[in-house]
Amino acid sequence: MWKIAILTSSDRGAAGEREDTSGRFLRESMKELGTLMDQKILPDDEETLVSQLQSWVDQGIDLILTTGGTGLGPRDNMPEATRRIMTREVVGMSEALRDESRKHTPMGMLSRNVCAQAHDTLIINFPGSLPAVRQLFPVVFPVLDHALSLIHGMTEHKNS
Repeated sequence: MWKIAILTSSDRGAAGEREDTSGRFLRESMKELGTLMDQKILPDDEETLVSQLQSWVDQGIDLILTTGGTGLGPRDNMPEATRRIMTREVVGMSEALRDESRKHTPMGMLSRNVCAQAHDTLIINFPGSLPAVRQLFPVVFPVLDHALSLIHGMTEHKNS
């Protein structure tokens, strides 16, 4: 079982003015993959987000799912925060999420989500809306266990 953390980026959510439905959906969806170690709702401040992400990476969290802060608004900082701590980007996952999003709305092309590896941690940025997270989560879920196994060196390469 993997160690999982969920981070919601939302000024209104952090102030208690908005219910975190997308974070709750992610928490419920992860039960069969691992153990939820932590879940936070933080303001859309880049430094605060970087600090939390880095703390979880340092604690050995295997998978960080984020929701919110992936759009074009002036306070949408999750992609920048993720890039600041990543060791390498997982471009195919980001592309798959945007491809699926565009099937549901042309606004999907405005998403700036990042999927990345930060040492032994996989980070996946989801949009903040519950309908979008419900549409996109099934795209990445089937590969999560394998991706985490690879990140942790649990792989055998056989010679052809």
